[in-house]
Amino acid sequence: METAPETILKSFDLRDLPTSFYDNPFPTYHMARREQPVFHLPDEGGIFLTRFKDLDRVYKDTAIFSSDKNIDFKPKFGDSPLFDHHTSTLVFNDAPLHTRVRKTIVGALAPRALKPLGPQIENYVDEILTGINEGDVFDAVDDYASLLPIRVIGDMLSVPEDERDPLRNWSLLILGALEPKISDEQFIKGNEAVSEFLQYLEEIVARRKIEMNDDDDDLLARLIRVVEGNDGLLHHELLQNCIFLLNAGHETTTNLISSGLLTLSRLPEVIRELNDDPSLWGKAVEEILRLESPNQLGNRRAVVEFEIDGQTFPKGTPVTLCIGAANRDPDVFDQPDNFILDRGRFTHFAFAGGPHLCAGLTVARIEGRIALSKIFEKFPNLHVDGTIKRARRARFRGFDYLPMKAAR
Repeated sequence: METAPETILKSFDLRDLPTSFYDNPFPTYHMARREQPVFHLPDEGGIFLTRFKDLDRVYKDTAIFSSDKNIDFKPKFGDSPLFDHHTSTLVFNDAPLHTRVRKTIVGALAPRALKPLGPQIENYVDEILTGINEGDVFDAVDDYASLLPIRVIGDMLSVPEDERDPLRNWSLLILGALEPKISDEQFIKGNEAVSEFLQYLEEIVARRKIEMNDDDDDLLARLIRVVEGNDGLLHHELLQNCIFLLNAGHETTTNLISSGLLTLSRLPEVIRELNDDPSLWGKAVEEILRLESPNQLGNRRAVVEFEIDGQTFPKGTPVTLCIGAANRDPDVFDQPDNFILDRGRFTHFAFAGGPHLCAGLTVARIEGRIALSKIFEKFPNLHVDGTIKRARRARFRGFDYLPMKAAR
């Protein structure tokens, strides 16, 4: 007997999700979009939006929907390192801080500035692949997908190669604290991670200040100059945004590559087409981003009264944006749950939207394209070999363990 939609939605609570949800949240998202596209979350949790058109409006209308998280994070984090961190980064702020920091970052991450990055990434991937041989069963997350992004963002922020070991664990602990509900242990470990990360970055920034030249144009040098030029960015904001960049620059890209490995390993005919015509890899990456968005949820808070879908909501209403649902909206995408290599040009929200469109999207696309194309060129019959363990995270969709076998 099938459970009625109203029964499933009545029990839907982002802070109390069944285990099955993490494995496949999309049936729930489809049901919410179809039955209650403006879904009222329990316990004054605000509204949960699932339609593409509604997310598009919220991302663009910054006069109504704010990204500032001070009100949201104070009850959750209190006076803590996690609160200081997450309320100091550009992603959780409006202008002027967001504008100031983003302007600095975008210059260093513009496509023209990143042109030399492609060959460097190719060399990194080739090096990583030397450790994977025909017949090997390996964890596609720890042994492949996570290795490239940390090298790339580590280089951009001048983190010495022999000092990068703690970065991924700190990142997972800090980003994990953004889940709708966290345990006391997650709270404690997340705060420890922020404190340790800050101490670590103090040393790196101090060293970079001594070593940098006037013509250095890397990302960390740009941020340091903004602080020293009295352009409004404070030293602690520099450190907090370096943490954000290191986290965002590698964890979501790790999830993109991992999801691409799993998705494409199940589509041998697509792999053949891609290997026959490598120019199609850009389209493949966009379709993976749409289908398995590494970041599934976003948040805003209304700063004035607003109306949506014929309903009026007061100032202060929290708004949860379901990227995973909007990117599979059948009103926008034909066969939304299927991987279709040649969809033509389309827009998705894997990188958010509006003024908060991800500044690092070009880097992520380059990394995803090269990492996926090279491994499937070497191992066109790469496939799952073991039990997959999905990460128990609603916001960041990824894996704890993805066992795969290298096969030609």
